[in-house]
Amino acid sequence: QVQLVESGGGLVQAGGSQRLSCAASGLTINNYAMGWFRQAPGKEREWVASIGRRSAVINYADSVKGRFTISRDNAKNTVYLQMNTLKPEDTAVYYCAADHGTVQAMGAPSRLSGIDYWGKGTLVTVSS
Repeated sequence: QVQLVESGGGLVQAGGSQRLSCAASGLTINNYAMGWFRQAPGKEREWVASIGRRSAVINYADSVKGRFTISRDNAKNTVYLQMNTLKPEDTAVYYCAADHGTVQAMGAPSRLSGIDYWGKGTLVTVSS
């Protein structure tokens, strides 16, 4: 049974930092592109960042570029999202995802419904 379990969410003040982790079981993440998505209240789920199997290709949404860093440790079967300079508009449930497709494709809105595996999410709340 495949599981992606996110952790590290919580309440943080604007301008602060938070580090999310995604521990995978039932699959080997080095066979997958990995990504983070988020869904704010009343909004659709959106792509945040994705990373290739060997970390050679990394892409970010414009809204988080320069503030967020995605990384992966294949030996630990874990993916991370370091979030700095957080803003109230970053408040959302953050989801980890694994997909057999490309890193680039993971960021396409059309790919959202076809992502192979999702975690259950972790809530990040940024207070102003």
